[in-house]
Amino acid sequence: VAIGKLERFVADWEADQGSIKVPEISKDQKGKIAVIGSGPAGLTVAADLAKMGYKVRILEALHAAGGVLMYGIPEFRLPKSIVEREINFIKKLGVEIDTDIIAGRTFTMKELRNTYDAIFIGTGAGTPSFMNISGTNLNGVYSASEFLTRVNLMHAYDFPEYDTPVRLGKNVVVVGAGNVAMDASRSALRLGAKNVKIVYRRSEEEMPARIEEYHHAIQEGIEFHWLTNPIEYIGDDKGNLTTVKCIKMELGAPDGSGRRRPFPVEGSEFTIDADMVIEAIGQTSNKILLSAFPELKLTSHGYIEADAETGQTSVEGVFAGGDIVTGAATVILAMGAGKKSAKAIDRYVSEKTGKVRS
Repeated sequence: VAIGKLERFVADWEADQGSIKVPEISKDQKGKIAVIGSGPAGLTVAADLAKMGYKVRILEALHAAGGVLMYGIPEFRLPKSIVEREINFIKKLGVEIDTDIIAGRTFTMKELRNTYDAIFIGTGAGTPSFMNISGTNLNGVYSASEFLTRVNLMHAYDFPEYDTPVRLGKNVVVVGAGNVAMDASRSALRLGAKNVKIVYRRSEEEMPARIEEYHHAIQEGIEFHWLTNPIEYIGDDKGNLTTVKCIKMELGAPDGSGRRRPFPVEGSEFTIDADMVIEAIGQTSNKILLSAFPELKLTSHGYIEADAETGQTSVEGVFAGGDIVTGAATVILAMGAGKKSAKAIDRYVSEKTGKVRS
């Protein structure tokens, strides 16, 4: 049974019928909540708290709300009209969404804590990791985060009609084999690439992408080079990428992730012609926010330490959920964290103000 497709059909049908009704919101305002980040975790916690009778304000750093739903997931997987429909519904609940606001810069965390009864942090893990090899600064080398943001949110493919350009490569190499790598490679094809190769330092068995996404990439003609790792990007005298130098890998004992650790095979270097590289090797937490909030206790990997059931952080009244806590995961897990945190925030504020829900 194709559960996901059935759920998609029902949701689309309901929207087409115009039968999505905005629930009646209590006029007895219970408190003010600030939500930092408008991705799946932030939108979920905001909607649930608004339904409970809270005044919620979302602070978003980019110029459009939606987080990874807007900038990270391509149109062919998640139409932006659906995201915009959900955001408009949340606004009808009374949620205020302010864009172009960087928490920790536009507002200090002290100001936010003094203004709101509780804060939820759902900024995701949007800071890209890099290979840090020679040639990284050549024209044509992108992180997957930057590439997908330029394409999905900033309409870079319509430059100069839009202000933000993106290099439209014909021979594209994508580094990594997670879901983001699949999205980036399939997006590059749709932008006119003649061939797209995914290189991954481990084997197919260790690939972190969902098998469904892998199959879609195969069907669309993406080439996969397993046990292959870039060691240098080579460019011409104008600073444009022309070649990716790689080395073959072999697998040894498992590492901390449970996957076998790759080691380079001496003397196995070879080159791939490429005018564009997209590095999709992972993301880390938002350093601007965390540096502005040093009181927050972090995990050994640099994410916010928060209770798995409530989202409560080491700072009273400050909750967190989604990728900023777990590291890069799925939309549904981030939404689940948002729902748990909404209940916990309601309990916290109710106990603090004496307005305990029946």
